[in-house]
Amino acid sequence: MNTRRLRIATIVILVVDAAYIAWGGMAAAIPDGLLGPGGRAILPAAYDGYTGRSWTELLQTSPTTANYVVLMYRMYGIYCAVFGMMASAIAATAFRRGDRWAWWTLLVGNTVALVSAMRMDWVVNAVGPFELTVAVWAALAMTYPFRGGPAANCCHGHVPTTV
Repeated sequence: MNTRRLRIATIVILVVDAAYIAWGGMAAAIPDGLLGPGGRAILPAAYDGYTGRSWTELLQTSPTTANYVVLMYRMYGIYCAVFGMMASAIAATAFRRGDRWAWWTLLVGNTVALVSAMRMDWVVNAVGPFELTVAVWAALAMTYPFRGGPAANCCHGHVPTTV
């Protein structure tokens, strides 16, 4: 296995997933204060972009509904932070060792988590930082675990016997 490529890929994945942890933590802690498009807070910008109405208006007319939306955004932030922590742990351990399952887990996990976050951004017209998905895909492409590739000797030098 090309250890230089693996080291670079690990760093790229850790940077992206650390950013996911930071964004998720901030969304959980301060959902109505996290900066979004145009320097506006992401939650009001997302609400305005999706509904075509004003977040301030919702706060005034239906504070209970607004509080519920804040709660959901906090939960979304927690989900993002937890995913980032799990992906970082896998990248720093099993992926760095060259375990094939870790490569696939990071590919599928980051794709689902980051693409769904990008989709939400597009739906609410508040595009955020989730386009970092491309960096993860590039890092994983550098270490693909297919026959003849840099990570072809996964599983610590022996070929698994299962088909």
